[in-house]
Amino acid sequence: MAKRAASRSTGTHDVKAVLAELERLGSAQVRAEMGPCFGIVVDRAHGTTMAQLRELAKTIGRDQELSIALWGTGVYDARMLACLIGEPAQVSAAQMDAWCKDFDNWATCDTACFALFDRTPHAFAKVKQWAGHKPEFERRAAFALLASLALHDKQSGDAPFLATLPLVRAAANDPRNFVKKGVSWALRGIGGRSVALREAAMELAEELAASKDATERWVGKDVLRDIQRPLIARRAEQRDATRTKRK
Repeated sequence: MAKRAASRSTGTHDVKAVLAELERLGSAQVRAEMGPCFGIVVDRAHGTTMAQLRELAKTIGRDQELSIALWGTGVYDARMLACLIGEPAQVSAAQMDAWCKDFDNWATCDTACFALFDRTPHAFAKVKQWAGHKPEFERRAAFALLASLALHDKQSGDAPFLATLPLVRAAANDPRNFVKKGVSWALRGIGGRSVALREAAMELAEELAASKDATERWVGKDVLRDIQRPLIARRAEQRDATRTKRK
């Protein structure tokens, strides 16, 4: 399967040539550090840096066909590049589900959500869907995607984010490292979008911080440390002001 993907041409860029370039850019030292830092299976990685991947993505541009082909190789660097060059308008709900099932480390999961999935029309639906999944990185994807929406979505009002708070509440007792950190990330992101969302996020965080459950307490306190800062309050106020001007 990987061989078929590697020899495939998308028309503008040849997958085999892109893989060769990733191998050329790779570093044994970077690859060796990937296991301890990212939990990556290093025999499926070339050891490229994110800076190198971003530069290569700029050279290639948006290419949905190449993105899908690169993901199919199973190579870590190729999958990271696939996230950077995919065309959000062409990403289907089925593709998102298929990639989500492939997530096996936080770097690929977060990059797909932060650089591609949050710009698709399916994003909020996938947050709701994946929040109920059991595998660690699939469930993390729900909250990494929600955090990315909180940062990048310039069109949605408060309502879609308020509707996700029960999902945050339900997952806040999941003790798995990448899930609880994803839940905290999402709630902190929501808290910076508007004054009303900050108040709602603080209310939930205070409830969690007072919980008898150790994981819920960790999430609540982690969120409060961030959104109680004056900087976050000012940011929420500024975003409200910007939104008002657009109306």
